[in-house]
Amino acid sequence: MAIYLSTIGVHLKYAVEAVAGTRPTTGYIDLVGVKSIPALTSAPDNLETTTLNETEYKTYIPGLKDLGGALSFTFNLSQDLKDLWDGLMTAYQAGAAAGKETWFEVVVPGLTESLFFKGEPSAMGLPEMAVNSVAEVENSITPTAAPIWAAKSE
Repeated sequence: MAIYLSTIGVHLKYAVEAVAGTRPTTGYIDLVGVKSIPALTSAPDNLETTTLNETEYKTYIPGLKDLGGALSFTFNLSQDLKDLWDGLMTAYQAGAAAGKETWFEVVVPGLTESLFFKGEPSAMGLPEMAVNSVAEVENSITPTAAPIWAAKSE
């Protein structure tokens, strides 16, 4: 019997490679205040191969998959988040200068593995503001490789 999961307790974390080309398994830092995470799935493009001989249906072959470019992650705005995001940007830039990638981990309670992906974060901007509302910010991360499922970090 399936046990269905909720989004309660989901975490988004990051770590920079200690050794270039090797995904970190420890030392991930939790990005607090995340409210929504975009879908991290991609279907291949459909490349049409229909010839004039076809009489009823078009035909296709799979093409490239699209990682989606910059993806928006919604956070509650706080000084803690600002400090964490500034730390992420500093770590990312130092890692990139040393030829090391930044990895992100999505931890879902109830799953034995986490989803990991390499990505490039963008600097945090100022969100839209409105009267009597929660200040939320959309922070962008651009995936640079296909996501993988692997054992959760320690």
